[in-house]
Amino acid sequence: MENQIVDAVTLGGSAADFDFSMISLFLRADLVVKSVIITLLLASVWCWAIIFDKWLGVRRLNKRSDEFEHAFWSGSSLDDLYDRISAQPRDPMAAVFVAAMREWRRSPSGTAGASATVGLADRIERVMQITLAREMDRAERYMTFLATTGATAPFIGLFGTVWGIMNSFQSIALSKNTSLAVVAPGIAEALFATALGLLAAIPAVVAYNKLTRDLDRYAGRLDSFAGEFSAILSREMEQDS
Repeated sequence: MENQIVDAVTLGGSAADFDFSMISLFLRADLVVKSVIITLLLASVWCWAIIFDKWLGVRRLNKRSDEFEHAFWSGSSLDDLYDRISAQPRDPMAAVFVAAMREWRRSPSGTAGASATVGLADRIERVMQITLAREMDRAERYMTFLATTGATAPFIGLFGTVWGIMNSFQSIALSKNTSLAVVAPGIAEALFATALGLLAAIPAVVAYNKLTRDLDRYAGRLDSFAGEFSAILSREMEQDS
């Protein structure tokens, strides 16, 4: 009985002396668990880089669109505005405007007839929608990575957890000892992989939902501008016909 108590105390002391720091857990982990940890760390760093880039990008898009709308509705000539920004539009809204004006200027002057007017209006509308879709695809680039990380990172971490627990059971089988000192290192490594999976997934999901909502709101703003500008050009075409 005394020998069992001494063994328990000794094992308990060895468990207490075990280093549970993150670096030690990584260094003592199995090769598979290390691969999982490295993958999740890289995914987390890349997600944060995307989050900051998109957050700043959305703010920049809204600011530049505000500046463009101010110039557009200021009452100055649209031809002058086009000549000033046509070489290099600074934001998607300006790009939609430039695409529509370019198609407008390409139409033969003096075009008459209702069919010609309708055809020009359809071409302008199509050009604006194509430009809008292209600009939004550019603004939404890398968003898929956030969604993928948010959906898969917990399962990748769970895979590392299962693998670590399997190693713990192997340690129990080899040592023929069910003490916590034998099981604790493997379980700690396994739970560390799960924690990293959640650390990568939670910010990715939250940021994806927030950025998606902001980009959808901006896409609606572009669509509204395209509709208003199309109406302005339609009135001009009706006056010229």
